Amino acid sequence: MRFGLFIPQGWRLTFVDIDPAEQWPLMRRLVQQADQEAWESIWVFDHFHTVPQPTTEATHEAWTLMSAFAAVTDRVRIGQMCTCMSYRNPAYLAKVAATVDHVSAGRLEMGIGGGWYEHEFRAYGYGFPSIKERLGRLREGVEIFRQAWTNGVATLDGQYYQVDGAICRPLPLQDGGIPIWVAGGGERVTLRIAAQYADYTNYNGLDLDVWAQKTALLKAHCDDLGRDFGAITKSANAHIIIGDTEAEVAERIDFVEAKTAKVIGAEAAAKHVRDYRDGTQLVGTLEQVAERVAAMRAAGVEYLIALSPEQAWDRTTVERFEREIMPAFR
Repeated sequence: MRFGLFIPQGWRLTFVDIDPAEQWPLMRRLVQQADQEAWESIWVFDHFHTVPQPTTEATHEAWTLMSAFAAVTDRVRIGQMCTCMSYRNPAYLAKVAATVDHVSAGRLEMGIGGGWYEHEFRAYGYGFPSIKERLGRLREGVEIFRQAWTNGVATLDGQYYQVDGAICRPLPLQDGGIPIWVAGGGERVTLRIAAQYADYTNYNGLDLDVWAQKTALLKAHCDDLGRDFGAITKSANAHIIIGDTEAEVAERIDFVEAKTAKVIGAEAAAKHVRDYRDGTQLVGTLEQVAERVAAMRAAGVEYLIALSPEQAWDRTTVERFEREIMPAFR
């Protein structure tokens, strides 16, 4: 199993009580620590407003961070889970990504999806296109990426995007272009786009019944398109909290809940951490978390991207995962 790590950027209220002037130095320190450990990759989200609701807390922009992370690390790969296609013209984004690939010496991953955060869409003036249009944009945008990164020029007279000889030079450093992660488990459209274009997929791997259903559908789409199912790496995300005892686990959840309650109130904060308390996420003692990771691997999860909600304040869970979980599964 391969492992990636989400770096806090504020989106999930992960910078409460941290002065904005201290947030980039903190992110820089965390990515450099990850660069020295066994993580294969580091990730951020492509969002502008916080969840579970918009607040005035910081959310740092993903592609600015891509370039910054590239400049301050040497080994670890860098990605977004996942870039919203509708937020940037895809020909422009292909050019941005190619430049970041050079800054990183060929370490960039492209996570891409249709987008879903309606408040954010509307607040930034993008409207909120139908799901059909958002997925249509995703399909056309990925085709533009492929052309730009392999041919150095993209031309497409699509329903949603029209580009005519958009030059992308220099090409990305990576042979064949930047690896594409298609995120989402939409059964009829998103998984078919993934089957056609993706190097990696990313959908729910915590509910193993859902995982099996989505994976079977992905394979069916691959068979229909003549794509090698084994050529696509299947990934999943999970939030992690680890304690030596169940009492310590509860204390750690209480800590996260108290931090978020300062911003969104007690009731919303309780909902925000509900899936930490109910066992949905990878939350528990080392033995409990290791057992869940083993089950995910047995089910076919090949790449796990972990998010520690405490990381900006306390790196203990991340260190335990590095020391006790990853060596047993890598």
